[in-house]
Amino acid sequence: MSFRGKLSILMVSAAIGLYAVIGGILSPWTRAQQPINDSSAQLRIFESVLQHIQNDYVDEPNLEKVRFGALRGLVGGLDPYSSYLTPQQVAEFGGPDNGKKVGIGAEFSQVSLYLYVVSVLKDSEAEKAGLRSGDVIEYIENKATRDISLYDAKQLIYGQPGTVVNLRILRSGARPFSIKVTRGNGSMPQSQARVEAGKTGVIKVFQLGTGEAANIRTQVQGLQKQGVQKLVLDLRGVAIGTLDEAVAVANMFIGEGELAKVVGKDNKVLKTYTADPSKALFNGKVAVLIDLGTAGPGEVVAAAVLDRKRGGVVGERSFGAGTEQQLFKLRGGDGLLLTTAKWASPSGAAFLGDDRDSMGVKPSVEVKRPDTPEPVEVEELIDQQDDQEQNPQAAPTPAPAPEVKKPAEDLQLKKALELLQDKAQTAKAAGA
Repeated sequence: MSFRGKLSILMVSAAIGLYAVIGGILSPWTRAQQPINDSSAQLRIFESVLQHIQNDYVDEPNLEKVRFGALRGLVGGLDPYSSYLTPQQVAEFGGPDNGKKVGIGAEFSQVSLYLYVVSVLKDSEAEKAGLRSGDVIEYIENKATRDISLYDAKQLIYGQPGTVVNLRILRSGARPFSIKVTRGNGSMPQSQARVEAGKTGVIKVFQLGTGEAANIRTQVQGLQKQGVQKLVLDLRGVAIGTLDEAVAVANMFIGEGELAKVVGKDNKVLKTYTADPSKALFNGKVAVLIDLGTAGPGEVVAAAVLDRKRGGVVGERSFGAGTEQQLFKLRGGDGLLLTTAKWASPSGAAFLGDDRDSMGVKPSVEVKRPDTPEPVEVEELIDQQDDQEQNPQAAPTPAPAPEVKKPAEDLQLKKALELLQDKAQTAKAAGA
């Protein structure tokens, strides 16, 4: 069965409540008469479906299970980060035992219902096991990720330090394979700095967790002592961290104006972060590198540089993340973990959008890498896997062991360095 077929079955069986609420069972004429966002009309549809289940279903329905399934479907139709929690999950949420669990050093999201690897931390257990940004995790142990929420998937990956989790991976250009990853919180990698030709500094950032802004400040000061007047801030793969740290990093390069916003319902601004002139550190030319693995805190810095016209942003459109959730407890002991706020650029554009064209940060100078898999290609990857399972003889043979080759030229970094050197062709590309 194709991916699209599986997707249809999943949505009908596991999310009947969602289809009911959006009027999926009504005729086109009836839907046209009732606005989608008319809550009273949608509630009547839901009540009608429940009445049919009670009166016409062949067996005595377990209404609690029906409610659980409906709520999962309802919340699942919002965004990857909202989730329905069972009573047990609500009880464990934020509890002491939950705090003892550790991950594998990767940031995840959900694409086409599957668990998607946004980024992998340098020197983490995930990286050591061979996990890469852009990988699709099809199974966690024996649990299909397409059947569960992002929250549930993360709970399966998290566990006690030193324990092992088995993952089945789908990767573009490769046969499906399984890996074992040891859970563990390794040390968070700190930024690294070097000087390129022309007295241009390059700071490679790996994460923006608590305290990392201070490390980056130290790196900038060290480069200044070496006479650096131009700087490339490499935020590729930066998806882990906090909003406060991201703002602190942006403030080093931007001495005035707004740096970021948190927006709520109806795009109402809940909080605005403004630059503190006393914390500005570097006033030379700046270029920022981003890619598909840049999300959340990394996007905050890149968007601030763009919006404040502080420098160019080179690379690929970032992933699009940065949200805040609130737990709402229900009468049955279960709960809804709902996204109530989004991180946004100084102009108020949220990084989490409705489609790929509205997600993340668009670079001022686009330079794509051929090995970067787009999230929209996940569905094609799943369909390819389905075809291989139905026709094993057509499946490609395993690739031979890769040869040791010289690292490919970093075209994105090269373009950023050109941008700082005012090369004519780069200026032309930036204005295109």
